[in-house]
Amino acid sequence: MSFNTFGHLFRFTTWGESHGPALGATVDGCPPGVPLDEVMIQQWLDKRRPGQNKNTTQRREPDAVEILSGVYEGRTTGTPIQLMIRNVDQRSKDYGDIAQTFRPGHADITYHQKYGLRDPRGGGRSSARETAARVAAGGVARAVLGQIAPQVQVKGYMVQMGAKTIDRSRFDWDAIDQNDFWCPDPAVAAEWEDYLDFLRRKDHNSVGAIIEVVARGVPAGIGAPIYAKLDSDLAAAMMTINAVKGVEIGEGMAAAALTGRDNADEIFMGANGPEYSSNHAGGILGGISTGQDVVVRFAVKPTSSILSPRASIRIDGTPTEVVTQGRHDPCVGIRAVPVGEAMMACVILDHILLDRGQTGGQRGRIGPA
Repeated sequence: MSFNTFGHLFRFTTWGESHGPALGATVDGCPPGVPLDEVMIQQWLDKRRPGQNKNTTQRREPDAVEILSGVYEGRTTGTPIQLMIRNVDQRSKDYGDIAQTFRPGHADITYHQKYGLRDPRGGGRSSARETAARVAAGGVARAVLGQIAPQVQVKGYMVQMGAKTIDRSRFDWDAIDQNDFWCPDPAVAAEWEDYLDFLRRKDHNSVGAIIEVVARGVPAGIGAPIYAKLDSDLAAAMMTINAVKGVEIGEGMAAAALTGRDNADEIFMGANGPEYSSNHAGGILGGISTGQDVVVRFAVKPTSSILSPRASIRIDGTPTEVVTQGRHDPCVGIRAVPVGEAMMACVILDHILLDRGQTGGQRGRIGPA
C-alpha cells in the first residue's frame, strides 16, 4: 500500500514527481452537477505558483491545470475527476552531483532505506512540487463548497517567519493579499522582506514559518467522536504537507499555560443560537464543530536545500559535504499558505458530506421550542 490517497467521502489521490513529465490528482466523491472548469481551479494554483517574486523559488512553472475527466459541459458528472499539471521547467542536471549522496534534512535517506532506490531529481515524490496537485484538488473542494455550503470561507496567512511574529493588534484581513508573504500585518511584512533578502543573498540560509488557516461559516455539528474527529483529520491533513513539523488547533500548545477558568469558552444564548465569549478551542469541541471559526496553525521547518555546506554521507557510507544547488524557496512557508487552505477546504467538505450521510443535517434543538 502506497498511501497516496486522502479523505473519506471526498477523496483525492495525487501522482507524479518533481521532474517527471506531469503531476496531478484524481478526485473521487465529488457530487454531480457542480459548475467546474479550469479557470475556477487555476485561481488557487496561481497563489501557489513558483517564480512569482524574488522571495520564492525561481523555477518557472505555469502550473496550468487540465481537466481530463469527470466534467461534462461545465458541470461535474459524479465520476472521478482527473486533473493534470505539466512540468515544463525541470533542471535535472542540478541534481546530478547528489545522486549518490543524502542531503541533510531531506527524505533522500529515508526513501532509500525504505525502497532501496529513489528519484534524486528534486526529491522526486517527496518534493514540495507534489502540493500543486493537492491545491488543484482543493480547488474542486471549494467549487463544491460554493454550491452546498456557500457561507464557508477559507483563508490562510503567515503569522511568523523565524522568530519574527506579527502584531495581532495590527491584524488586517485586507492586507493578506497585498504582500508576498500573505501577511495580515503590513509593517512586519516589510521587515520579513529585508530579513529574507539577507538570508538568501548573504547568509546562504533559509528560515521556517508558522501558517494560520481559518474556516469561517462552518456549521455546528460537523465532525465525529473519537476516530474521525474534525480536528484529528485537520491535524493529519496539515501534517501531510511537506516540511510541516507541528500542528495546533485553536489555542494549541499555549493552552498548557492557561488555567481551566481562562481556557473555557463561556457559552451564552444569542438571538440566533449559542454564542461564545472566546475561541480557545479553535471552533471544535469533542471533535465536532461549534459554529465558530475553525482555526488551525502549522509550523514548517526551514528549507533544507541551502548553499551552506552540510556534513553527510554517500550511499557507500563515505563522508562528504553537501551544498545543494538549484532553485529553492528561502522560506517554504510562503507557498505553503495556499496548500494549507486547500487541505482545510478538502477536510471541511469531506466532513459536511459525512454528516449528511449520517444525520441528514438534523441538529439538536437549543433554546425554547
